[in-house]
Amino acid sequence: MADITSLFVTRLYRARLDAYGAALDPAELEASCYSIAADDEAGQRWSEENGYPGYTSYASLTDLPWRFPIFAQMVEALDAHVAAFAEDLEFDLDGRALALEDLWINILPPGGSHGSHIHPHSVISGTTYVAMPEGTSALKLEDPRSARMMAAPARRKGARQEMRTFVPVAPRVADVLLWESWLRHEVPANMADEDRISVSFNYAWT
Repeated sequence: MADITSLFVTRLYRARLDAYGAALDPAELEASCYSIAADDEAGQRWSEENGYPGYTSYASLTDLPWRFPIFAQMVEALDAHVAAFAEDLEFDLDGRALALEDLWINILPPGGSHGSHIHPHSVISGTTYVAMPEGTSALKLEDPRSARMMAAPARRKGARQEMRTFVPVAPRVADVLLWESWLRHEVPANMADEDRISVSFNYAWT
């Protein structure tokens, strides 16, 4: 019998946001996202000029935890989640910390999508979910070896999850997903009749 092992594992962290700290009211969080989006003219303009369907505060606001206390509570919980994930990844942080670098709102209307991308210059990235209407898109994760597969054949339909080139992950409201920032991911078209709302973030090694 051959001895076959798995090497160079890609980890995905999934937990409930309130696993650390108090639960956040989903209705209040959703209302806060819409309130910020309505007032953020710079973010609306950036989204339109850069072809982002819907709204993102990615390029316009850097102080969400200061603006709304509910985002400050969110960051407290995220700090704990990221610390737990860093421990699982067995990072040697050399006495330094992984600290929040940026945090932004994403509102994808019906039909909206976010193309494949990575988060350069960060260590851990992730998203927590505010509104996930029935039928909306899952997060789609891509095997980081894809560019090196050369002339490899496609995987068989029904292949084990860890062998697939793309893996969809369907989160629920108040889920937190974390991954290493080099992992390519995308959000396919929102096929629901309502907005898909999430809050994404990056942590850097400070």
